[in-house]
Amino acid sequence: MRANCSSSSACAANSSEEELPVGPEAHGNLELVFTVVSAVMMGLLMFSLGCSVEFQKLWAHIRRPWGIAVGLLCQFGLMPLTAYLLAISFSLKPVQAIAVLVMGCCPGGTISNIFTFWVEGDMDLSITMTTCSTVAALGMMPLCLYVYTLSWKLEQNLTIPYQNIGITLVCLTIPVAFGIYVNYRWPKQSKIILKIGAIVGGVLLLVVAVAGVVLAKGSWNSDITLLTISFIFPLIGHVTGFLLALLTHQSWQRCRTISLETGAQNIQMCVTMLQLSFTTKQLVQMLSFPLAYGLFQLLDGFLIVAVSGIQQMIHICEYYDHHTYKMYKRRLKSEHRKKDTGCAEGCHKKKSASLKETSAFLEANEEVALTPGPSVPMDLHTALEPSGHISSCT
Repeated sequence: MRANCSSSSACAANSSEEELPVGPEAHGNLELVFTVVSAVMMGLLMFSLGCSVEFQKLWAHIRRPWGIAVGLLCQFGLMPLTAYLLAISFSLKPVQAIAVLVMGCCPGGTISNIFTFWVEGDMDLSITMTTCSTVAALGMMPLCLYVYTLSWKLEQNLTIPYQNIGITLVCLTIPVAFGIYVNYRWPKQSKIILKIGAIVGGVLLLVVAVAGVVLAKGSWNSDITLLTISFIFPLIGHVTGFLLALLTHQSWQRCRTISLETGAQNIQMCVTMLQLSFTTKQLVQMLSFPLAYGLFQLLDGFLIVAVSGIQQMIHICEYYDHHTYKMYKRRLKSEHRKKDTGCAEGCHKKKSASLKETSAFLEANEEVALTPGPSVPMDLHTALEPSGHISSCT
């Protein structure tokens, strides 16, 4: 299936294979090595992230796909619409408008899985959403491109990279499925693999960002409009995804996950589509947008991770403050009880001593009364009056 796109030149997909540009100034062998290394590292990364997925929770998301439905609505509803509105609002050139629209129609990228793990989001939902959006892209990308370019009345056809989508699905499903199996059989070892995968993911992000800029350095231009859109677009995706998830009463963990999935697009798929459909001269005007989008996407992701980390630190501090306050209150109550117990024991001892003194006095008085001799007048009431320190303990 093909969708109309903006250009007056002949479709590059109909030209010979030698005429298909791999990159404006990138060598073919270097591009191939970079692609193979990226695929292998991505497969290892998805395997490690799959070790954090529990089959029961994954099956629960599939049986009740409310979170998945909200994510797909954001991915293929909000993002293409946002791209279309941005292209019209900034009055972009036809070729540049297509670059923005293609980015908006792409499925979610695996970068969202890495950031979801770092912010302690719902990894089961994140991986499920990435896989489902990639599968849905087989039909939703041509449909969205056709609908949004229908009013533009353009001639050139845009090539949908079905082979690239299939490779992405293989790199997603097989390593993730193997990681889920490892987590099911060896849960202790899977935690170690997951920690290593988090480090590998960070290194992979830096390698892909640097290599992408170096391989396509000739595609950068000074168009401030595209740079502005590339900065705004992922932010709009994150915010709208979060708000829609919040309006549909998703949990806080799912809201963060859907937000990251919405704003994070598959940059490699967008670049591949542009390379298959346009000439080298046109790519010079187009490739700067996906590259800039990828860089701002990374910055936004790191910003969300930093904000999430600060929130977690605040919650931890609040928890420890609350816990410390509870311990302080318990200690005060314990000391108060000890004082009450000691006072009660002291009063009991003093009362016992006073009773003994009174009984001894009475016995002595009885002996005096029985013994003949001069009578000694004594105020019995004064003698029998208890000591003042007894009343003070009541």
